[in-house]
Order: sequence, then C-alpha cells, then structure tokens
Amino acid sequence: MTAKLSSRISAARAALTKSNQSYTRAYPGESPRRQPVHTVYGGAQLFKAETARKMGQVALATFREYAPNARTLAGCLDLPQQGGFAQLVYERVVAKLEREPVEDFRIDFEDGYGNRPDAEEDGHAVSTAEQVARGMAEGTLPPFIGIRIKSLSEELFERSARTLELFVTTLLERTGGKLPENFVVTLPKVVSPEQVTALVRMLEVLEQDRGLPAGTLKLELMVETPQSLFDAQGRLALPTLVAASEGRCVGAHLGVYDYTASLNVTAAYQSMTHPACDFARHVMQVSLAGTGVALSDGATNVMPVAPHKKEGPRALPAAKQKENREGVHRAWRLAYEHTRHSLSLGYYQGWDLHPAQLPVRYAAVYAFFLEGMDAASRRLKSFIEKAAQATLLGDVFDDAATGQGLLNSFLRGIACGAITEEEAQATGLSLEELRSRSFLKILEGRRKAGAP
Repeated sequence: MTAKLSSRISAARAALTKSNQSYTRAYPGESPRRQPVHTVYGGAQLFKAETARKMGQVALATFREYAPNARTLAGCLDLPQQGGFAQLVYERVVAKLEREPVEDFRIDFEDGYGNRPDAEEDGHAVSTAEQVARGMAEGTLPPFIGIRIKSLSEELFERSARTLELFVTTLLERTGGKLPENFVVTLPKVVSPEQVTALVRMLEVLEQDRGLPAGTLKLELMVETPQSLFDAQGRLALPTLVAASEGRCVGAHLGVYDYTASLNVTAAYQSMTHPACDFARHVMQVSLAGTGVALSDGATNVMPVAPHKKEGPRALPAAKQKENREGVHRAWRLAYEHTRHSLSLGYYQGWDLHPAQLPVRYAAVYAFFLEGMDAASRRLKSFIEKAAQATLLGDVFDDAATGQGLLNSFLRGIACGAITEEEAQATGLSLEELRSRSFLKILEGRRKAGAP
C-alpha cells in the first residue's frame, strides 16, 4: 500500500484493527482442551465416591452378557466385520470400561433428584460433597465432575442457592480448599441472562469467601426452553447468556425432553431425532461456533434393561433369555443411532443415564472415529505440511482455526480411547506435537526447527 492511500484510509484502518481484535477475543476458535464424550447424570441421593467404578463394573458385566464377542456386537449394531473392524471396536470398548468407564459425572439436584424437604436436600448437599472429597483423596472420581442445581426461578432460587453454597463450602472444607479437576456447576432451564448473572455473583462470593482465585468456578448452561435460543425480540439468546457468564461458561447442553415438552410435543413423539431438536442443535452451533464453548447433546431415554430378572440359582428359561437379549439389543440400537446422529452433526458429547448405556456410547464413538481415521489423517497431514511451508517461507498463515479443528478430531479420538497416539502419528505429527494439543504450537515448533 502506498503512503498516500494509507494516510487517506487511516481512520478506516484503525476501525478495522479494533474490529479484528474484537472478533479474535469473541471467537478464539475451538478449544484444544479435552471434551468428554458424555455426561452421566445421576441423582444426588445415590452418589458415592466409587459410583463411577461401580457403574463401570455393571456396564462391563452387561456388555459381556449381551455382547459376549465382536460378532454379536456387529450383528446388533450393524458394524462391519471386514478387516477386523468390529473386533477392534469391541476390544477397545472393553478396555475403556475397565480403565475409565465414566468420563464426566453430574451429581443431580434437579430432575434426577426431584423436590424434597429442605432438610433432606441440605443433607445430600453436604454428604455428596463429602463423597467427592473422599473420591479426590482415593482417586476414584472421573476426570470431569460437577453438580446440577435447580433452576433460578422465583420459586426455586433460594433452594438452589442454598444447595450450591452447602456443597461448595463443605467440599472445600474437606479438601483444604481444593476442587476436583474440571469441576463445573450446571444451570438448568435458563430463560434470561439475569439468571446467569445471579449464578456468577454467587460463584464470586464463594470464591472470595473460600480464597479461590477469581474465575475458578465454571458453569454450564442447559438449553431446555425456547427462551434459551431466542429472546423476546427474536434475537439469538445464547451469545447473550454466555456473555452474562463473564468467561465462566465452558459448555451448553441440550435438554431434549424438557425442550420438546416446552414446544407442546407430546410424550409419544419426544425423541432425540425429533426435527425440533435438530433445529435447536443447529441454532446452538451457529450461536456458539468458534467461541470455545463446548456443545453437548441430550440422552436416549429408553434404557437397555432386561425385562426378566433371574431369581435364585436356576437359569432363566431360554425364551426369557431371548427376550432379554432382544430387549437390550433393541435399546442399544436406538442409542447407537442417536449417538451417531449427534456425531454426524458435530455434537461429540451426549448424556447417559444408566450403566448399560456406556458400552454402546463407546461403541458408537469408536466406530465413528475409526471409520474416518484414514481420511482425516491424510487431510491433517496435508494441511500441516502446507501451513508449515507457508510459515517457513515467511508468509502469513491465517487458517489456524481449521488446523486446530482437524487436530481436535484426533485429540478427541485419543482422549476417549478410540484411537491410539501411535495411530495418530500417521498424520506426520510426533507424540510431542500431539500432546501439545495446539496447532499454533506445532507450527511454531516446526518454524524454529526449520530456521537457519
């Protein structure tokens, strides 16, 4: 640009710089931090420090009973068996259930808990915090954990605030001021930014009172009402709700059944695949793409539970065993279809409500990542080579968001156990580069390595 032209558009250039900087702050791109593939919701009245481990034991026993081998799993879920694909999925599901059956758990004081006398909920707020503290000490907690409080409606505000205060205060007292890694507070049925602001103020007070650094306590928003998507003027609501969190919001979860109920969809038609849910998913994506806020889908509400229970030492009659197998497989197929639908739309996280759902969650996720691994490897390898070449030649490479998105596909697969680090090296990345979790750091490292 000539000096003459530069001087004549200086005001516009200054405004553009300010706008570009504002855009970068608002849309930093997809976060490189690990995102769990699911959140297990469980009533607070049932939570114990070893809950995740026990869920894994139940899940593994169910898997081995109703899918004793890869051939059975392939027949149930229509997985390809050629090249050992179904066998690979099967083996990795078993390994996952043995190693880390639950990635994220939400101790639920809302729908999974219900409305109870204040004294009872007070007791559970304290006892669950004590169990989390014990789980921290014994190393039995999943890598992500949190609580879901009741909504901040006029009727429930005091109860919700009291549960939050009791839980956090008790937990910090029992742990000497430490929180579990990746701890989050989930806010349900959000209808206004003022509800988010009220939660933020509560979290601030708790941090100040307990000596936590500002911003330590994170939150998630649940999309369960039309008002979570659009405000009274018809504007997108989610950006305003996230802004009201003042940097604390790390996720937005779709609540399928409350959301469809709020649209007057009758129970018979409330489903993960209802068109209204796809609309909500798309709006959530458009609203939050590039912000770093993780998206999560809802849950399949048909549980893979056998209709006939064994009584005494005698085996069930063959006919009842067959009905049990068919019932569990039918629920697994439905959950598999729902999970694959979510994955195809770019939702890499969902809810699980029962231990027997865990095997099919991992089977669906693993099949998804393994099926696309070769094509994704080639694409990421080509992308990194072109980006690195541009960097070495001194050019500006400004498509880092796409590079991070491609890298995140492998990071997701590695984190959940779908693919190994060695398999991911087919991208041409070293283990050190993969573990950096940052596309920009990879380019910077290669630039330094290629510098004269």
